[in-house]
Amino acid sequence: MLERLMPIAFVGIWSTGFIVARLIAPYAEPLTFLTCRYVLSGLAFALIARAVGAPWPRTGRAWANALVAGVLLQGIYLGGVFWAVRHGMPAGIAALIVGLQPLATAILAYPLLGERVTRGQWLGTALGLAGAVLVLLPGITAGLHAGVALWPLAVVIAAMAGITLGTLWQKHTATAADIRTNAAIQFIGAALVTAPVAAMLETGHIALVWQTVIGLAWSVLGLSVGAISLLLIMIHRGAVTRVANLFYLVPPVVAVLAWLLFNEALSAIQITGMAIAAAGVALASRAGR
Repeated sequence: MLERLMPIAFVGIWSTGFIVARLIAPYAEPLTFLTCRYVLSGLAFALIARAVGAPWPRTGRAWANALVAGVLLQGIYLGGVFWAVRHGMPAGIAALIVGLQPLATAILAYPLLGERVTRGQWLGTALGLAGAVLVLLPGITAGLHAGVALWPLAVVIAAMAGITLGTLWQKHTATAADIRTNAAIQFIGAALVTAPVAAMLETGHIALVWQTVIGLAWSVLGLSVGAISLLLIMIHRGAVTRVANLFYLVPPVVAVLAWLLFNEALSAIQITGMAIAAAGVALASRAGR
């Protein structure tokens, strides 16, 4: 039962990250906000690890592996997406590029990890991508009409590469690591690369309003402690291709949340895309067992 609930809980919690980004956008600079999130998340995991007596890595190499995973999974991925959207990248285009991550993971899983991808998984991955494109189609169309700047496009591509390589790196290096201390070190790594960039590019502005307070609290407790813990556990227990395909369910869930919370339109083609994406993820998951 727990194995079946974890993917559902992960997709639901992870999808709220895009709602948080929209909530705090008028009141906080993105990289400054993320730096605060990383520091507080690392502290939260460190306190959890201390409370339960979780072991910390004993070698410099294990520390380095966790730091690299944090830089890729958190610093480059989240920092890249937040920065690009803030600097003119249409959200629909950004979501589409990041949505290529499951496909990239499937392509790299065998040469880097030796994980074979079955025909059923390839079909499920293709269906998931097609469904995600349909869900994102209104935003993609609007983004193409608005134009796409070169630098934000390059940064989003780097963000997609970051989460792809970070997932593979985590699977390759952290099979014996404790989830709690490993996550604490990852957030240290993310903060170490994000803080200097934020200092160079931003003024450090965060308004103390309820939107930023709630957004930061949920980012730490829900997204970091909750969703990241689930992601690391699933990577540890399963094939990275199956885990990556869950990201195809994020655009449909975000679309529903935006419809409920912000009264955004939800078209028939988006609803069709949701069904296709869900079918693709289910097929890929079943074929990969």
